[in-house]
Amino acid sequence: MADFNKVLEPGDYEKGKLNVVIEIPTGSNHKIEWDRERACFMLDRVEPMAFAKPCNYGFIPQTLDEDGDELDALVITDQPLTTGIWLKTRILGVLKFVDGGEVDDKIIVVPEDDRNNGDKYQTLEDLPKQLLDQITFHFNHYKDLKKPGTTEVKEIADVKTAKQVIRDSIERYIEAHPEVKAKKEIKEGAEQAKSAIKSGIEAAKKAIKEATK
Repeated sequence: MADFNKVLEPGDYEKGKLNVVIEIPTGSNHKIEWDRERACFMLDRVEPMAFAKPCNYGFIPQTLDEDGDELDALVITDQPLTTGIWLKTRILGVLKFVDGGEVDDKIIVVPEDDRNNGDKYQTLEDLPKQLLDQITFHFNHYKDLKKPGTTEVKEIADVKTAKQVIRDSIERYIEAHPEVKAKKEIKEGAEQAKSAIKSGIEAAKKAIKEATK
């Protein structure tokens, strides 16, 4: 299996796009987690069926949330997605969440290309209120039988807040992985050089054109 943190980047989040890897399908009570040390998925535990996931649950590659894990994502689809696939998504917002005193935010996304519903979910306001209520209830209570009162949904915030959470998580990952930071700097340098060369060529063409008038 591919190491998703090596073969995938987070995506162009500034333009509202994210790459997400699915861990848990909608309706599953299996707490499946990405094991970054072994680059594979593991079944961490089996939850009570009453707390099956109300939506697909996954992570954003090359990110680190404040709890030390990859930044989570909640993927809204009409049908469950399969563990281990990845998809391009569009950002709608973020579930501001605390688990056991640690920040464990979850970005809310939908598939970038959903022809089944005509891409009707463009903002948080487009999502059914009942679905958002179910998601909020789930994360407020899914640990009640084992550790009651340890989870709390603070709010469901907008895209701007979501992008800041993603930005911070990417920066944490880069700081923890110097090789990624170096690769990013090389890529940015190459893009700047390419842009400078293109500008120089255009300027030269313009100068030649002016000189031959």
